[in-house]
Parts: sequence; C-alpha cells; structure tokens
Amino acid sequence: MIESSLRLLELIGKYMILTGRVLHVSVRRPPNWSLIRDQMYNIGFLSFGVVAITGFATGLVLSAQSIFQLTDKGLAAVTGIMVTKGMITELGPILTGFMVTGRVGAAICAELGTMKVSEQIDALQSMSVNPMRHLIAPRFIAAIVMFPILTVFNVLMGVFGAYLLAVYFFGMPPMTFLSPLPDNIENFDFVVCFVKAIIFAVIIVTVSCFKGMNTKGGAAGVGSATTNSVVLNYSIILIANFLLTLGLNLFHSKFWGGGL
Repeated sequence: MIESSLRLLELIGKYMILTGRVLHVSVRRPPNWSLIRDQMYNIGFLSFGVVAITGFATGLVLSAQSIFQLTDKGLAAVTGIMVTKGMITELGPILTGFMVTGRVGAAICAELGTMKVSEQIDALQSMSVNPMRHLIAPRFIAAIVMFPILTVFNVLMGVFGAYLLAVYFFGMPPMTFLSPLPDNIENFDFVVCFVKAIIFAVIIVTVSCFKGMNTKGGAAGVGSATTNSVVLNYSIILIANFLLTLGLNLFHSKFWGGGL
C-alpha cells in the first residue's frame, strides 16, 4: 500500500515536472511556426468531421428527449434553452475532449511511445535537440489554440441539430426555439465553455505526451501506454469537469453577480 502510494506520488511529480517544462519552453522559446502549423492542422482541421458528427447527433438526441419529456407538462418551449445551455457549459467541452482524446491523444501517445522504445528520442537528445521544444510544445500550443475552436463548432452543430429536429420534425415555431436564448444565455456561460476547453486541451496533450515519453517494453508497451492514456484522459476530464463546474458556479454566485 505504501509502495503504491509512493509510486503514484512519483508519477504525479514527474507529470507536473513535464507540464512545467512544456509551459516554460512554450512561453520562453516557442518552437518553429511550421511545427505548430502542422499540429494545428492535425489536431484541429482533421478533427472537425468527428466533432461535427458528435455535436449534431447529441443535439438531435437532446432535442428529442426534451420534447418527449416536456410536452405533456407544457414546457416544450424551453427545449432551445436546455439544449443550448447544456451544450455550451457541459456537453460541448466534454464531447470535444472525448473525441480529441480518441483521435489525437491516442495518436500522440503512440507516436511518442514508438519514438521512445526505438530510441529516436535519445538520438534527438544526442544531437542537442530538445524533445520538449521539438515534439511536445508544438502539440501543446496547437491544442490550446484549436481546442476552443473545435468546442465552439461542436456547440454550434449541437444547437443546429436540435433546431432542425424541433422545428422541421416536431413542428415547433422557430421563434419559440430561438427567442428565449438571448435572455437566458449569459456571457458567463461562454466563459465556462472556454475555460473548460483550454484546461481539457492541456490535460489531453500533457497526459498523452507523458505516457508516450515514459513508454517501455517495445510494441506491447506502446499499445498498453496508448490504452492507458485514453482511459486516464477520460477519467481526468470527467473529474476536472465536475471540479470546474462546482468552482466556476461558486465563483459566479459570489463575484459575478448571479446565483447558481
């Protein structure tokens, strides 16, 4: 028990050191623009498809469930508010985080893990190339830039899907869906969305890179590290989302001038 606890503390310490070094390198000596551009294309542009499908499908489901459950209570008119607010503050960042983890985080871990077990990272260090600046920092910066954009796109696709189903399938008047939104969607909702997006981006990239850089055991080790990184990312995102939701809403109630 004690040995396992010490091992866990050691891993957390190594992870914090890696995160701190990446932050330092990214701010103090940013990598070449070409490296960042390539990662922005890989992390951002190539993820638009899966993010769009996820957001659109989620919006359809939320819209259908809201109308089915609320129509007999005379509350179907709040469907637009429920879907939009839920997508902005909760589902948008989480779903984007899950999709990016599955498509990008796993690939990052597998790529770095393969380089680690094949001693390519050691070769870079022997040539005085900083792996943090050359391999991790470009992914870190690209994720922080592109993840909020992907999250906004996910939210828009979710609201669009909900609107299409509510208006064109269930026959809800368009203004019934849209008119309550300006009065019920606050600026703070967008603050929550962007804060979660940036923190989730940091989690995904740093955890995936940490697992990749500490891979051992050849091809089997790469597979194990990749699987573990995905599960770990999912778990940390869910825990972080709860803590952020709690903390941000408490901040909102005390300092922003509104209640929970």
